[in-house]
Amino acid sequence: MANGQWYPPEWPERIRALAEGTLTPVVPRRAATVMLLKDTGPGPDPEETGSGSGGTGSRPAVHMLRRRASMAFAGGAYAYPGGGVDPRDDDHHVRWAGPKRAWWASRLGVDEASAQAIVCAAVRETYEEAGVLLAGPAADTVVGDTTGDDWETDRAALVARDLSFAEFLDRRGLVLRSDLLGAWTRWITPEFEPRRYDTFFFVAVLPKGQRTRNASTEADRTVWIRPSEAMDGYDRGDLLMMPPTIATLRQLGAYGTAAEALAAAPGRDMTPVLAQARLVDGELVLSWPGHDEFTKRIPTGGASA
Repeated sequence: MANGQWYPPEWPERIRALAEGTLTPVVPRRAATVMLLKDTGPGPDPEETGSGSGGTGSRPAVHMLRRRASMAFAGGAYAYPGGGVDPRDDDHHVRWAGPKRAWWASRLGVDEASAQAIVCAAVRETYEEAGVLLAGPAADTVVGDTTGDDWETDRAALVARDLSFAEFLDRRGLVLRSDLLGAWTRWITPEFEPRRYDTFFFVAVLPKGQRTRNASTEADRTVWIRPSEAMDGYDRGDLLMMPPTIATLRQLGAYGTAAEALAAAPGRDMTPVLAQARLVDGELVLSWPGHDEFTKRIPTGGASA
């Protein structure tokens, strides 16, 4: 295909099965992912390892990782740090800074316990996969260095799910900084996918003094890349991405600084985006409401268009 849209070869068959009523959708699992931003100066960013040359103006860059080709879900695709919600994080009252849980519940469209677990997942996954921790010893601080052996032991325990994030925060005496996150959008994996996620996308600004690293076993590469460069790579077919990834990159491209993007988050619509598959004039049409660029037409006889 001309661009880098992730489109598994088994989709047409599964879409037909869904349309014919022979495929029962699995229940999506809640997940969170974070678009971590930082401002870059004119010219190439010294940490930039993306495909572009850096541009000329000061623009924000976003931290992305490339999922290993061996991954069962979206192997080889560029994405943001993220993962599933841990249900253990909804029943333990963690130390919390920023908007109250009731505010987050309203913003995310869930109950308060679920809101806490979703926000915990966003902060935990950013720490697990990028080494960046949006928490500190007080409500107005963040930790400065998480690279020591004792930190790594705790991070490994989080990855293995031997330790819940709520327990980790308690053990460290840390306050979760929910004020450093902004809820951006919500996408639900199409009903015909065997692995489904109800994913809450957040935006955050890299805290001063912290640096990202590839701490994920699921990624073979990480980059700081400006949204415009990532979009160019996708449009050329060089960077593989799922629809919500490229959609959010196009949205981020409108902001001149990381702080501007974070400030815009509270006003964004959190209505879930869910793909629709329907039969139109002998073709199966796959579409994502509000995102016409991802529409696919699949002849009932076979190949996608």
